[in-house]
Amino acid sequence: MSDRYAVFGNPVAHSRSPDIHHAFAAQRREDLVYERIEAPRDGFAGAVATFFDGGGLGANVTVPFKEQAFDLCEVLSERARQAGAVNTLWRARGRLHGDNTDGPGLVTDLRVNQGWPLARRRVLILGAGGAVRGVLGPLLAEAPAALVIANRTVARARTLAARFADHQVTVTASSLHQLDGPFDLVVNAISAGLRGEMPALPDGLIGATTVAYDMVYGDRPTPFMAWADAQGAAAVRDGLGMLVEQAAEAYRVWRGWRPATAPVLAALRRPS
Repeated sequence: MSDRYAVFGNPVAHSRSPDIHHAFAAQRREDLVYERIEAPRDGFAGAVATFFDGGGLGANVTVPFKEQAFDLCEVLSERARQAGAVNTLWRARGRLHGDNTDGPGLVTDLRVNQGWPLARRRVLILGAGGAVRGVLGPLLAEAPAALVIANRTVARARTLAARFADHQVTVTASSLHQLDGPFDLVVNAISAGLRGEMPALPDGLIGATTVAYDMVYGDRPTPFMAWADAQGAAAVRDGLGMLVEQAAEAYRVWRGWRPATAPVLAALRRPS
C-alpha cells in the first residue's frame, strides 16, 4: 500500500501540493499518494484525526487552519512555537507533531529563486493571519532594516508586532490606509486574493526599485500582482515558488531528504 499524505484547507481545490509531492517522490521512485482534503471550517480537528487514524503519515495545512493545527499538536518544533502556527503535521508514537516550513520556504524563494536581497531592506507585510506568523521569524533573521505589518484589523497587527519585538529589527504595526512608503519589498499575505479580491491600498507604497510578492498563486496574475504592476514595481511574483520550497522542507521532515525544487518549479510554470 502506498504511503498516504494530504493537504488540509478550505478552500483547497486549487492546491498544487499533490503535483509537487508526487514529483518529489518520483525523484527517488518513492511510492506515495498525496490528496486534497477540504475540511469543514468547524470540523478541522475531526478531519485530521480521521486522516491519521486511517493510516495517514503526514499532512500539510493551509488557510484557514494553521492556528488550529498549532493548538492540536502535542509536540511542536521551535519554528512552530515561534510562529504560533503549524503547516506540517505528522504522528509519531501516538502523538501529533507540528512544524512550520512557510518561513524557510518564503526566504528560499525570495533569496535563491528570485535573487532578491533582504538584509537592510524595508519590508511591508500585508495581513496578520497564520501565514504571516509562519514567515516573520525567518524574515527577521535576514536582518531587514525595518518590517511593517499592516492589517485591516490593526489590533491583530499589533499583537504580531509585539510577539516578534525581540528580534533586533524594528517591527511596527499599521492599518492598511495609514502606510508610509515606499518599501523595498511588499509581501501580500491577505487571503482574499484566493477569491479574486484585494483591499484598497494607498498610493506611494511602490517605488521604482520595489519588488512585490504575493503568497497566493493561481493560473493568472492575482489582484495584488496586477495592482503592484500598475503601480510600477520593478518585479512582481506569485507564491508558487514559496509553495514548492516549503513543500520540500516538509518532505524532508517526513521522509529524511530534501528534494530538488528547481525542476519541479519549472514544470509547474510550464504552460499546460
